[in-house]
Amino acid sequence: MMSEQEKMLAEMLYTAQDPELVAAHRRALRLTQRYNATGEDQAEEREALIQELLGSFGEDGVIMPPFRCDYGSQIEIGDHFFANYDCLFLDVCSITIGNHVMLGPRVCLYTAAHPLSSEVRDTGLEYGKPITIGNSVWIGGNVIVNPGVTIGNNVVIGAGSVVTHDLPDGVIAAGNPCRVLRRISDEDRKFWLARQQEWQSR
Repeated sequence: MMSEQEKMLAEMLYTAQDPELVAAHRRALRLTQRYNATGEDQAEEREALIQELLGSFGEDGVIMPPFRCDYGSQIEIGDHFFANYDCLFLDVCSITIGNHVMLGPRVCLYTAAHPLSSEVRDTGLEYGKPITIGNSVWIGGNVIVNPGVTIGNNVVIGAGSVVTHDLPDGVIAAGNPCRVLRRISDEDRKFWLARQQEWQSR
């Protein structure tokens, strides 16, 4: 018979009141509380806590406290990651984030979901769907990413968006619900490379 954690990770109905899951959630609460209590001069302690909390955390990453998550162990983050203040990851299923990803303040990644039937929902059963974010993604402040969403590489998402569907590579998207506004073009690349060269010459 499958454990409740195995059901949870398999996107099946499960109960979060399972003792194993309750213990895992309490562990994450303890670690996030300790992490959020650290100061700017405690970089080594922050690194140790975040490495203990998350499934994996790449090189040269920063998560500004406060930060909150359900379990932590279902979160895998690549290199050169930055999350601004007050981000929230509900990781009942996997949250996989690539390299060079930046999150604005109060970005919420929700893998948790509940049955539409109140009769089933009222029993306490729930389920989840994973979130995947590619490489070189910039997500603006107060964005919500819903369960089951995959965001491609080289994507920019405008502040306040609610992402309900997958987004392809190389686009700017915004809105509620979030939709693709346009592709990121070679003209965009040339413009910003010129600004970079201008900055370097000063």
